[in-house]
Amino acid sequence: WSIFAQCCFDSGGGTLLCCKKKMFDIHIPEDDRLVLAALIAVGYLLYYLMRVVEKPNLVCRENSSWRDFLEQNITALQGHYWPTPWCFESRAQTLMASVLRRVSIPFIHYKREILPLKDGGEVCLDWLDDNQSDNRQSEHEDNCSERATVIILPGLTGCSQSDYVKSFVLAVQATEARCVVFNNRGRGGIQLKTARTYCAANSDDLEEAIDHIRTKYPESPIIASGISLGGMILGNYLATRKENAAEKLVAAMVLSIPWNVYVGTANLEKPMLNLWLNQHLAKCLCDSVEKMKNILGGPRRKWDLDHVLQSKTVREFDTRFTAAQFGYANVDEYYRSACLHDKLDNIKVPLLCLSAADDPFQPKEGIPLDAAEKSSHVAIILTNRGGHIGFMEGLLPTKVNFSDRVYNQLISSIINNMDSIDKIKKEANQYAESKA
Repeated sequence: WSIFAQCCFDSGGGTLLCCKKKMFDIHIPEDDRLVLAALIAVGYLLYYLMRVVEKPNLVCRENSSWRDFLEQNITALQGHYWPTPWCFESRAQTLMASVLRRVSIPFIHYKREILPLKDGGEVCLDWLDDNQSDNRQSEHEDNCSERATVIILPGLTGCSQSDYVKSFVLAVQATEARCVVFNNRGRGGIQLKTARTYCAANSDDLEEAIDHIRTKYPESPIIASGISLGGMILGNYLATRKENAAEKLVAAMVLSIPWNVYVGTANLEKPMLNLWLNQHLAKCLCDSVEKMKNILGGPRRKWDLDHVLQSKTVREFDTRFTAAQFGYANVDEYYRSACLHDKLDNIKVPLLCLSAADDPFQPKEGIPLDAAEKSSHVAIILTNRGGHIGFMEGLLPTKVNFSDRVYNQLISSIINNMDSIDKIKKEANQYAESKA
């Protein structure tokens, strides 16, 4: 301001343009520029070390078998999480992680299985084709019914070839488990068969897929995992099926899920970058519906498809389409049904959740840390940074991020310690019964 005032005085009441010119004409000696650059670099480094780099926080009941299991087997929890120094801001992590995965992770070969559903719809299950990988399995091993099976549920408009899904697939590939990606109706390149898609609160299709896999591999331990919206579908399956889910699954993991939909939606509606992410998602949803308009359109529908396609935010899309499609009176009723932050006591399957405190889709205040702190079998790993499905780490991030390391270590430890998981499940059942 003193420089600006001096410019105005020297210009004798000249124009603001003149003042601006004088400000930018100020000469800074080269030595001073080097000192200034060094001070900025040192300040940035101190900020990174003091405010960005932190040890992940594991939130779960003290002295519980699940917490002990995770602390002993997830080595990623024992050190600090070092977010990529040049890209640790939440929105930057969210976007750049997607870009880097897209260019570094190759196309993955799957064996596709079309699964007809009871209502006439269909989903596709994409099984990792081990013969196309470096980690080859013999036909005998692949057909072994005792080999663990890992199910991965993609996010809002994702499928088996989405970059973040392939990242998880590669993490499973490095273990001894078989891997299958559950593609929602109309996703993964298959045509929609009925006028019904999918939503966060409904897990009927997932239940049919799990039952099918259990029939196909009756002795295979099943581990389910979901990313973003896929994690919400899985979480609601666990919360609504309770004991039935515990009989079918040995454990589960969710990544970057919007626990409290109200908090997450409100945060995404904040101006500038968050709202831009919101509008981008809404456009992806509208584009997806546009491709299915031959099935979803028509005068007898509960929704006006033209009105749906004009949605500019996710809330508008859910109001005009999702809530109506699944029989909710309004969008608030749908969001109430989709929320998971107050349903932890209904879950009876050992569950690990990875969330970032700066996730634009779910800020820290929406994450049920207090409930997890009392739970014997629902654990939340909370990092200070990471964005939404970001979790890049290191100076030169590769296709393996912090979330992939956690996921790989979890799957490996469960497969190799099934006796411990049985003990944890018994404790989970006892805890759930005490809460009931």
